[in-house]
Amino acid sequence: MYKAFFGLSGNPFNLSPDPAFLYRSPHHEEALANLIYGVQSRKGFIVLTGEVGTGKTTMLECLRDHLSSHHTPFAFVFNSRLTSDQFFEMIAYDFDLPCTRTSKMEVLFALNGMLLERANQNRTTALIVDEAQNLDWDVLEEIRLLGNLENRRGKLLQIILSGQPELDQKLEQNQYRQLRQRIALRCRLRPFTPGETAQYIATRLGRAGLREQRVFPADVLLEIHRRTQGIPRLINSVCDNLMLTAFAMESRVTTLQMLDEVSADLQLNWPGQPMMPEAAGMPARYS
Repeated sequence: MYKAFFGLSGNPFNLSPDPAFLYRSPHHEEALANLIYGVQSRKGFIVLTGEVGTGKTTMLECLRDHLSSHHTPFAFVFNSRLTSDQFFEMIAYDFDLPCTRTSKMEVLFALNGMLLERANQNRTTALIVDEAQNLDWDVLEEIRLLGNLENRRGKLLQIILSGQPELDQKLEQNQYRQLRQRIALRCRLRPFTPGETAQYIATRLGRAGLREQRVFPADVLLEIHRRTQGIPRLINSVCDNLMLTAFAMESRVTTLQMLDEVSADLQLNWPGQPMMPEAAGMPARYS
């Protein structure tokens, strides 16, 4: 709605995980490099964790683009609320295995055959599991056993487990110690610093066609960071609503007053947030 008003060619703050809008902060760059290195080097198990909204799915989308460009087959499990049978059926579908996909035994035989054939060609294969913190014990155990498929040159299947910090907590439990010991690489995404938040916003605006970022003044940028706590998904929501508000008010610059309105609409909570008049037992004032 506001694209033409600001001279944009696209939506800079879309919530979908579009790799084209990836802001390569140092820790995002490191995480992506580790994911690619882990797969190429046949390390076996790689774990990617981060708080909700820190960009894990975008990292996985970038990894998928890399694998596709290098003709590396992969299965992508995006729904982790699965039974063991459903898990095997899903990977059989993604790998297009020539077998009865409802039979775990046939899936395993077909998968092993495909992995051995690709290993003999010095090629690798990957399995990506998103929202892995929700996996049940029996599914995680099946995934661990898939990690046992190997030859002298390394693991036949590279397995990436991505999830919220609860995944790290789950893996620390005693019953998961066998899986924990097999993890070769760990990547952790953290929220942005104030400087990274400003660069992130400028980068997304630039890729949407706005070369010079003047929509968000320095004081607004600092406050956006404070209120979103540097979480990319929240930054996108706030900035999108701020630009919509500015457009409605025919202003090409956002203000702290606009940010207050957007924060209330999105029901944002942040450390040090001032108490609203209603919460303090005082009547609200209206202008």
